[in-house]
Amino acid sequence: MHEIIPKQLKNLANVCPKPLYAVGGSVRDFLCKKHAAHFDWDICAPISAQDFAEIATKHGFKIQAVYKNTGTVKLADCNGVDYEYTCFRSDKYVRGTHVPVEIHFTDDITLDARRRDFTANAIYYDIQAENYVDPLGGIADAKESRLRTVTDAKKVFGEDGLRLMRLARQAAQLHFYPDEECLQGAKANAALIKDISPERIFTELLAILHADEKYGHADGPYLGLTLLQKTGVLHHVLPELALGENMAQRADFHKYDVLEHSLRAARYADKRIRLAALLHDVGKPFCKLRDGNSYAHAEEGARIVSEILTRLKAPKKTIEQVHELTLWHMYDFDCKTKEPKLRRFFIEHYESLEELLLIKQADYSACADDFEIAPTCRKWRTILDAMRKEHAPFTLKDLAINGNDLKALGIPAPKLAHVLHELLLHTAVNPKDNEKVRLLRLAGSLNI
Repeated sequence: MHEIIPKQLKNLANVCPKPLYAVGGSVRDFLCKKHAAHFDWDICAPISAQDFAEIATKHGFKIQAVYKNTGTVKLADCNGVDYEYTCFRSDKYVRGTHVPVEIHFTDDITLDARRRDFTANAIYYDIQAENYVDPLGGIADAKESRLRTVTDAKKVFGEDGLRLMRLARQAAQLHFYPDEECLQGAKANAALIKDISPERIFTELLAILHADEKYGHADGPYLGLTLLQKTGVLHHVLPELALGENMAQRADFHKYDVLEHSLRAARYADKRIRLAALLHDVGKPFCKLRDGNSYAHAEEGARIVSEILTRLKAPKKTIEQVHELTLWHMYDFDCKTKEPKLRRFFIEHYESLEELLLIKQADYSACADDFEIAPTCRKWRTILDAMRKEHAPFTLKDLAINGNDLKALGIPAPKLAHVLHELLLHTAVNPKDNEKVRLLRLAGSLNI
């Protein structure tokens, strides 16, 4: 561990009046041989925030913020490495408050360990002495890929509902599994997730969906999502999606119920569209309960995902993308759409076309764990390849004429965009017509 400690941090530890420890993810990851892009450096000691900040400043650290009430200091070294320091402390919570109502500073490392969430995150490394301090047996849990709470699990999750999402996220990223007490404690407190801000929930959900990017565990997102399901948290965070649990689908197409299909779609999806893959069939439970079938699930699903993501305070661009992919994920599912119509569709949806192909593939693979190229994707890519070979224009920039050419033809300015778009759709089907003379003739004949 000493080898990876930044030199300036070692120097700081040598001048501190009391032992300075690395704690949390950096220690856990080193012991488990997890290699992230960078370590998150959490450090601690029984030294007040103000005193620590003064010491750190004298030895070349830049202090970014000092929070005396929580004993926290945010700082950076001369190489731009960030650290978060906290004074040893013991916290008291009121059920569901998320933030401690009382903080007591202490010299007792065990009390500091018991304010944390999981034992694997409560392993300390004495930087100067070069040895581990493990007050709660976290080293064994870390090496055995186990998530165990630092004290009674019902108490730990009852103190802070965000820990319910952290459980799923850390399990997903680390490929750790909660012990039975941890799992039951989360289940008992699942409703407390409703006390957490939508923004925090959405951030944790995205981290779960991209958990494989942290340490390279390919099945991490699926592990995290299934843990949200097992603990009951999913039913509070995404109730519209959770309605699909045990909702059967046509056996000739689907191996799994609606919810499991959705979880597997996210499991098999490209990272660019995982959120959309998770939510693409969210309209099915609604339609089945309303209509007895799922015929309108794409349209209703598009409406529902917009409601969900607005509720979770997702960025507008994300809402628009997921809405678009949900709305069109069933288009040409039976491969019966004629090529000219498809060519025009490709133009109309060119900006999201690659993502739409990805969502179709994830949807297909999740039906029965089939990783062959989806028939629709094969058909679409064949047509797209043909269009490229024919030099078909996909955007207005690819057209052989522009707005100035149309103005010279006498077409009024308010009509220019419409005429150009119509010409683009025409040349998608008839690429040979993408010549200036032909396009001007066509433009003149359009009924505008």
